[in-house]
Amino acid sequence: MIKAIFFDLDDTLLWDQKSVKEAFCATCKVAEERYGLDPVQFEEAVREEARNLYASYQTYPLTQMIGINPFEGLWGNFLDEHDDFRLMNEIVPSYRKDAWTLGLKKMGIDDPGFGFVLAERFPEERRKNPFVYEETFQVLDALKGKYKLLLLTNGSPDLQKTKLTITPEIAPYFDHIVISGDFGKGKPDPSIFEHALSQVGLHKDEVMMVGDNLMTDILGANRAGIKSVWINRNENKRNEIIPTYEIKHLEELYHIIDELKNI
Repeated sequence: MIKAIFFDLDDTLLWDQKSVKEAFCATCKVAEERYGLDPVQFEEAVREEARNLYASYQTYPLTQMIGINPFEGLWGNFLDEHDDFRLMNEIVPSYRKDAWTLGLKKMGIDDPGFGFVLAERFPEERRKNPFVYEETFQVLDALKGKYKLLLLTNGSPDLQKTKLTITPEIAPYFDHIVISGDFGKGKPDPSIFEHALSQVGLHKDEVMMVGDNLMTDILGANRAGIKSVWINRNENKRNEIIPTYEIKHLEELYHIIDELKNI
């Protein structure tokens, strides 16, 4: 019998990829207006430089363990009370400027001053564009009060709380919010799932995990012995990680819950 549902945040409830894409489009348009750059090519150049830079910093192992991607580094401030996050807070201003400046260079433009302008613009655009999937609130409305709801998200506490602040409707649905940066380890480490279980006071057979990422949400739930629901909106190919259930739309959860009631 399912008594609680754990939800991932990014690209499960919040459409983070779209928010990031829209922020890139708006910022790259500024470069198109200034230098006539192809915004699509420029975006790809900046993304590539950001990934390479991000992996070169001493904070990279932390970001891998906690689950903070390079594009979150382009807009997060990491105002967290932890030495590793303080180091990230020190690194990100130059990281942002360098990522955009190197992206410009790749396109044949040597203008660090403009790189700084773009680096400052991107976080503004990201904060202006908090997209939520159309079915998110409908599904949460249907589940609230019937099940314990827990948000289980990887990331910096400061940045994840920022996302929840700019979409204030989401947090009130949840009885508990667990952020990997607070806990010290991220999905797929089974210990964060065990911590979430202790928060709701339930056995692993009484909960399910819903998430979009096979390598974090689904792998971690599987390791912890928790039923996993992979939301695969884009019909991505599955790897060796096998979810308990696969859905394309959050509303399909109702059918799974009904099915489990009859077992």
